[in-house]
Amino acid sequence: MSTAARIDHLSRPAATLDPQDWDELRAQGHRMLDDMIDYVAGIRDRPVWQPMSEATRGRFRSELPRAPTDLADVYRDFNEFVVPHATGNVHPGFMGWVHGGGTVVGMLAEMLAAGLNANLGGRDHAPIEIERQVVDWTRQLFGFPPGASGLFVTGTSMANLMAVLVARRAALGAAVRQQGLGEPGRRLRAYTSTAAHGCIAKALDIAGLGSDALGCIRTDAAHRIDISALRTAIAQDRNAGLHPFLVVASAGTVDIGAIDDLAAVAEFCRGEGLWFHVDGAFGALAMLSAELAPKLAGIEQADSIALDFHKWGQVPYDAGFLLVRDGERHRETFASPAAYLRRETRGLAAGAEWPCDLGPDLSRGFRALKTWFTLRTFGGDALGTMIANSCALARELEALVLAESELELLAPVNLNIVCFRYRADDADLINREIVADIHESGIAAPSTTTLDGRLAIRAAIVNHRTQRADIARLVAAVLSFGRQRAAGLTPLLQIESPPLAL
Repeated sequence: MSTAARIDHLSRPAATLDPQDWDELRAQGHRMLDDMIDYVAGIRDRPVWQPMSEATRGRFRSELPRAPTDLADVYRDFNEFVVPHATGNVHPGFMGWVHGGGTVVGMLAEMLAAGLNANLGGRDHAPIEIERQVVDWTRQLFGFPPGASGLFVTGTSMANLMAVLVARRAALGAAVRQQGLGEPGRRLRAYTSTAAHGCIAKALDIAGLGSDALGCIRTDAAHRIDISALRTAIAQDRNAGLHPFLVVASAGTVDIGAIDDLAAVAEFCRGEGLWFHVDGAFGALAMLSAELAPKLAGIEQADSIALDFHKWGQVPYDAGFLLVRDGERHRETFASPAAYLRRETRGLAAGAEWPCDLGPDLSRGFRALKTWFTLRTFGGDALGTMIANSCALARELEALVLAESELELLAPVNLNIVCFRYRADDADLINREIVADIHESGIAAPSTTTLDGRLAIRAAIVNHRTQRADIARLVAAVLSFGRQRAAGLTPLLQIESPPLAL
């Protein structure tokens, strides 16, 4: 091939996934954005949740598409078959699980992050500086020293697993990363309360220690880990030749939002030479509230904290976070030097510490941007006020339950979670049906849990959009469906969801 021919060949447009008509794409994009803003703005006009028909579910059973489909057609399917059947946690009536409601600010930031398409595994670019800034803000919030490290992850389940790995490396030394657990690792023991989240046991399992290595300690009358029982269990394990290394305290238990006595656990761990980790999935961010922060006294002494900005922080999913007091121990647990990850003094590969040194992922999304936008746009004080307001609403729900003779409160209200039920014969079955009835009605979305062998309706008030009227609607729905179920009637549920504006 001649030089001229080669130049002509190389100058021809290559295949690309960019649009052929940027103006058409721009118009479609604006429409999508406007529709989603309308969706959030009008969320109260929709049911919290509604079940899918078999026909709708069948739309998601197909072979891999080989031919292209017009973007407008794909978006039309999203509007018709996805939007009406979302989880519902954007809605103020969603109170079932500890899910944040998100914000439009966070949604816009997520769009910007997708546009940059940044990989935050490493290298020298501004998105990593954004993450480092949020890490430093979080360090300040919890009173950790300047040498502390932090990392965005999918959620607290991953953050708890990583904390176990850091504590395991601290207990067994560097050899565990090359040689495995060995006999010393098989003797390791960790401890948490019986009220702790199930991801703690899973973390021990995945870390190679086995879920049996986790001692589940009874709770006291306030549903907090019993320090006396913890002391006894550790003494017994040491006498049996085992090696206690980790205590996981809860800052907001999954069932009722109880907070362990963190100061007492911290003091105990210092005296026993144990790693002190706090699972603060949602409760840790109560530190943003001057009213609630005293409940977390002692959290500043933790060796590590796991939390989710996508819960009380209202950042869109997902935005989990791990904070570690000793940044060097954090790095020693995960850093894996490789030729293709060589650090330079100049250019894009500059920078001595990359986020991939602090966790298992090399490919990492820009979760920090939506968190950065949220913290900067609203400010910590406003977020703290919102968090305190959700706890005030929980106390109001508690008062409504106590005022109704047909309802029964099943646990103390610590933060934002209220557990109660409708009084009835065969109460477990009746209340299970009540919750499903409420879901299918679209009025609200509580969940269930079991406390002292009794099934409870669990209302977790996390969404910043939730108001007093939403609390009243939930109570009214429980009473209405409870009376019908107790009378042997099957409620007739009919509700439709308006589509997004076309």
